Amino acid sequence: MTERRLFATALALALGAAISLGLARFSYALLLPPMRADLGWSYFTAGAMNTVNAAGYLAGALLLPRALARFDARTVFLAGAWGAALLLALHGLVRGDAALYALRGLTGVASAATFASGGLLAARLGQREGARPSLVLGLYYGGTGLGIVASALIVPPLDWPLAWQALALAGLLAALLMTAGTRPLAAAAGAAAARGAGFRARDFGFGLAGYLMFGLGYIGYMTFIVTLLREQGAATGTVVAFYVLLGIGVVVSSWLWAPLLQRWRGGQPLALLNALLAAATLLPVLSAHPLAVFASGALFGAVFLSVVASTTALVRHNLPPAAWPAGITAFTSIFAAGQIVGPVLVGRVADGAGGLARGLALSAGALLLAALLASRQRALPPP
Repeated sequence: MTERRLFATALALALGAAISLGLARFSYALLLPPMRADLGWSYFTAGAMNTVNAAGYLAGALLLPRALARFDARTVFLAGAWGAALLLALHGLVRGDAALYALRGLTGVASAATFASGGLLAARLGQREGARPSLVLGLYYGGTGLGIVASALIVPPLDWPLAWQALALAGLLAALLMTAGTRPLAAAAGAAAARGAGFRARDFGFGLAGYLMFGLGYIGYMTFIVTLLREQGAATGTVVAFYVLLGIGVVVSSWLWAPLLQRWRGGQPLALLNALLAAATLLPVLSAHPLAVFASGALFGAVFLSVVASTTALVRHNLPPAAWPAGITAFTSIFAAGQIVGPVLVGRVADGAGGLARGLALSAGALLLAALLASRQRALPPP
């Protein structure tokens, strides 16, 4: 595969991350304020919508090994993307909490199928001749930023039901492009069985624990930050600029942190990145000044998806390729478990004294704990 074709394939994979996280999950922060006002939600209910989405993501992660044993990774990757895009369209057709809960849960299942299998495909693509593995992984996870930027431009001008429909159209277009762009990976079909030889969870205990706390902490910020800015009096233009800046940060993070992920085999990248996220989360809590707000968005965007990339790099550095599916699935599952707890916990705290500021302070504390735990993760001895 030529360098140009390899880069184009990596970008096509990145569109999977754009759909599964950028459009299907992180757009919800922009939709939450109008949906909460229109549907009369408490912060707890608003957070519970993302908790159900994370529960669906966990279910999808747990089903992934079985799916990869039956189908090749590209088939799972594409099926999840098309499914997520179609489910987004249904969000705009219902108003009842029960129906929205069901759709958020099913969208989580589809997102996990795409995001986790896409990470596996990116890890394999990075092993091809001429590829730089950490850069390929960074490009893949940085694709989430494309979905965040698209959401920031699509959602604010529209009523929330129509916004869901517009997000679905963007998802369908991305699914078409990624179907065509990942054809070079179809040659590897059939050899993607989810084998677990070589992976032992106890070898990655501190990394898994740190990733659990990351899932709990980061999702509170990504669920409620726009609502906090609205409560602080931010205008629509400010919110759009903030979210676009956050998304651009995600895109550039692939180049920013690739050397770090390539150099270190242990939990050092996971620890450093979580510490930076804790600082970014605290900034808008401590000050509503535009400089603090935009610094928070830029730093958070430039870091948080690289945390996900760091766990894939940790697996790739320390395990043989046959064990990568099991390792990635384990980290995806523990990540999803943290995301289940995070939104309702932050929402419950926000419904009490101190409001959202106190809830996001809790998220920052979880991220700091994640950094401390990850710092204890050591590289495995070479086989």
